[in-house]
Amino acid sequence: MGKKQFKSESKKLLDLMINSIYTHKEIFLRELISNASDAIDKSYYKSLKDSSVEFNKDDFYIRISADESERILKVSDTGIGMTKDELDSNLGTIAKSGSLDFKSNNEVNNDVDIIGQFGVGFYSAFMVSEKVTVISKSADSDEAYRWESSGTDGYTIAPCEKETTGTDVIMKIKENTDAENYDEFLELYNIKSLVKKYSDFIKYPIKMMMKKRRKKEGTEEGKDEYEDYYEDEILNSMVPIWRKNKSELKPEDYENFYKEKRFGFDKPLKYAHISVEGVTSYNAILYIPSKTPFDFYTKEFEKGLELYSNGVLIMNKCPDLLPDYFGFVQGLVDSADLSLNISRETLQHDRQLQLIAKTIKEKIKNELLSMLKNEREKYETFFNNFGRTLKIGLYSEWGANKETLQDLIMFYSSTEKKLVTLSEYVSRMKDEQKYIYYATGDNINNIARLPQAELVADKGYEILYFTDEIDEFVIKVLTKYNEKEFKNVSSADLDLKPEGEEENKDNKEVEENKDLFSFMKDSLNGKVKDVRASKRLKTHPVCIATEGELSIEMEKVLKTMPNNMPDSVHAEKILEINIHHPMFKKIQNAYAADKEKLKKLSNVLYNQALLIEGLQIDDPVQYANDVYDLLEQ
Repeated sequence: MGKKQFKSESKKLLDLMINSIYTHKEIFLRELISNASDAIDKSYYKSLKDSSVEFNKDDFYIRISADESERILKVSDTGIGMTKDELDSNLGTIAKSGSLDFKSNNEVNNDVDIIGQFGVGFYSAFMVSEKVTVISKSADSDEAYRWESSGTDGYTIAPCEKETTGTDVIMKIKENTDAENYDEFLELYNIKSLVKKYSDFIKYPIKMMMKKRRKKEGTEEGKDEYEDYYEDEILNSMVPIWRKNKSELKPEDYENFYKEKRFGFDKPLKYAHISVEGVTSYNAILYIPSKTPFDFYTKEFEKGLELYSNGVLIMNKCPDLLPDYFGFVQGLVDSADLSLNISRETLQHDRQLQLIAKTIKEKIKNELLSMLKNEREKYETFFNNFGRTLKIGLYSEWGANKETLQDLIMFYSSTEKKLVTLSEYVSRMKDEQKYIYYATGDNINNIARLPQAELVADKGYEILYFTDEIDEFVIKVLTKYNEKEFKNVSSADLDLKPEGEEENKDNKEVEENKDLFSFMKDSLNGKVKDVRASKRLKTHPVCIATEGELSIEMEKVLKTMPNNMPDSVHAEKILEINIHHPMFKKIQNAYAADKEKLKKLSNVLYNQALLIEGLQIDDPVQYANDVYDLLEQ
């Protein structure tokens, strides 16, 4: 028989198929297995429509065999097969999908998962093969035919012998090159690995004779002799856990699946099994790890869920299914409703994908809220591991994710001595309390000793301790929670005043010492915006307060960022003096008798306030000399 040419400009299209469409050559095995599964599904559908046709599921399977010496790889199925005309039509016309035609011409029910839709998957075999032979016998014919092609030069179709219905795809694997190792597609354990990776949940058994090793029978005691043998092995799991009824599954099943898929080497903290029917139907299993991956907060970490279409792996990591702030979630999604690109390696970004991502986001949020309410210890473990990414999510996009995340974040409480939510804080606020008070610092112990917190604590107000460098930035974006504004205890406008006669006395003393404070400000040569009498200090002589949006902690963070000059950002500092502290009397005496001494005293007090805040002193030598001089006087 003469060689036929591919139709529809197929030479160019086939060349594109072989060289451009697929990113990874190993994908060819996934495509051929999917085609084989479709062929069996068509047999199943035929049995449903025709009572004379029997369908015994045990008789239907996919078989892979490899001959390394002859460089032959074969994928066989016991499905519906193809007639001569179907071979010519389906394989001779590139991008004509027999499976798509089948679905279009038949009312296929939910039990029949026809995977193919583009009619191009078969040609991926040419990426690894120098010649492809297809031997097929249709269920509707007593004749078998051989289709054969070496690529773009065309194909032949001729009668042949085949006893059983079904299709064999026989590939002559290419020789190795300097750039490509084709031997790997003939190695049994690599084939097994590829099946496990891409086709583990094809619902029909994928069989292959596997080489194994055993102890020889009859060997003498103490002499271990072994022999190789071959045993038929089913390579795939077939029924995925996410398609099973939840009532059939135990926690151990989900935990074992987590380990099998290598989502993590820890025990998951929480899992969720989702089944959605509707405009977009999908199944999903989601896990919250109990430990933070070592690279989680690095650029190398790749977020995303495994994506399947009818049990066939499409993407190892689909980032679009998870917002960045839920990037810690592991798991998978399986849907038949997604619009895939022609290679089935990536997605077309469509409404279905968006709908799935939206419902998954809501499910994760609800699971976290449930854990927070009912499993507090677990949630605190989670938050210690992944709380930072929730805060980053709040800060990014300038609060666009506020409604999703604000009830999930936690901070250490000065009164509860543990992590609390904003909702819990607000529920305990005193009737007269206007603000949600917070203090910032490197750690809890340092914050607890801050002079600025004295009056707030003395009034019995709860203070949230911000120890993460991003905390205050998050609050600036959040601005309010439950209509309550946030207030830094170091803010110059703290708005906590003494009462009655004490306030009047303080106001009088401030007025009388107005010139003294002005002198101290001038002595500091622009280092502070102002020097004032403090209304917040109780036992400490001095502290730093700030005005404006930029706090001292925010200044610290910004100065560590790249491309920032040390003086490019700074908080507007206020030096506050405790007029009730014995030190103030020394300040007054120095102002009256020795203004040079007051200059040194002003510098020392300012530097001490900086040290309390964890800030560096501009001139440590000068500071030391001033301390020595004052001690000698």
